[in-house]
Amino acid sequence: MTVRIRLLPILGLALIGAAPGTMPGVPDAEQATADYMLKCQGCHRPDGSGDDRSNPPMRGMVARFLTVPGGREFLGRVPGVATTNLDDARLAQLLNWTLYRFDAGHVPRDFHPYTPAEVGSLRQNPLRLDRQAVRARLVARFAQTDQF
Repeated sequence: MTVRIRLLPILGLALIGAAPGTMPGVPDAEQATADYMLKCQGCHRPDGSGDDRSNPPMRGMVARFLTVPGGREFLGRVPGVATTNLDDARLAQLLNWTLYRFDAGHVPRDFHPYTPAEVGSLRQNPLRLDRQAVRARLVARFAQTDQF
């Protein structure tokens, strides 16, 4: 059973972040917004700012992972992503929405949206204790590949 929350009257179009069709891999931005609210914003905050300790910021940063080797895979293996109870299709949409919503300026021009099959594969091997070290290595590579 899918629970669908109507958010547009409450949040307005600004929270969705883009007009329909401008977020590849996001066929239902309203559902992605609801999924973010229910599954992510408790830790990463409504604006994606996180807390710089255990819940890293996404705003202005999350799409940068797509620019370094291993970064794309990392995003699909983060424990909160890989272990959420969303099906692969909704999780792929949520990942794509998050990239455009919080860091559209860093989404590579040649970006191919996450697919349900890719997400299904990535979440089979979630990061556990090593997630902070993996993240730190990837973030250190941002400076080496910074093209923005």
